Amino acid sequence: MVNKRLIPVLFLRDGYLVRSENFSIHQILGNPVTQVKRYNSWNVDELIYIDISKSELYSPRRNDLGEGETNAFNILDLIKVVSESCFMPLTVGGKIRTLDDIHSRINSGADKITINSAALEDPHFIKSASREFGSQAIVLSIDVKINGDGRYKVFGQHGSRETNWTPENWAQEVENFGAGEIFLNSVNRDGTAKGYDIELISRVVNAVNIPVIACGGASNNKDFVELISNTDVSALAAGNLFHFKELSYPMAKKYLKSQNLNFR
Repeated sequence: MVNKRLIPVLFLRDGYLVRSENFSIHQILGNPVTQVKRYNSWNVDELIYIDISKSELYSPRRNDLGEGETNAFNILDLIKVVSESCFMPLTVGGKIRTLDDIHSRINSGADKITINSAALEDPHFIKSASREFGSQAIVLSIDVKINGDGRYKVFGQHGSRETNWTPENWAQEVENFGAGEIFLNSVNRDGTAKGYDIELISRVVNAVNIPVIACGGASNNKDFVELISNTDVSALAAGNLFHFKELSYPMAKKYLKSQNLNFR
């Protein structure tokens, strides 16, 4: 039996670590390099960085955060700095539209990359990427929102553009094109601490044979147990839950193992 994974997700905006809510509210938390050092000490399974910056260049550093300098002026600079301190598998997403974009991120220190909007615009990009870098390096990020008709729909452009895809059909499509893994995020649950969307996650997990990482809504360790107990998801991801409480990750791992759940 393959062990389940518990994965922190860090959202980056203009070079800062931010708290995300519903993909629309972003609160600056501090320096992303400082955070990765904490995760190293916690023996985190994997780490996912998603760059949601609107600009290619990062903003000038603020001195009031008390977090020190990153000396990172764009995502590639930041990946290089982070990878020097990161001793777990590192996945990076955001603004990936070409094979050169993937190559530059992997050369800078990423182990895997996530693709989202570019794949929606041209699914064949997934095939080209998996052929060039191997399917194990290609994670397809799927953002899902409940639309005005009350139906689950896949959204692109950071949750702002509705597509005609249902999450199940798009998941099957990306698997057929060669994606090695799916990172499934509920826009409605993002940052709300209302728990995972079990129905959404079950639909996607049951539709594909590749691993699914579920994200969006975790508020406590019991949410992890509920998800594992009701779906065959391969990994549980969370963002805000691990930001605001010291030792939150090792405490979560300890709790999950105490429930006789199969985690690394």
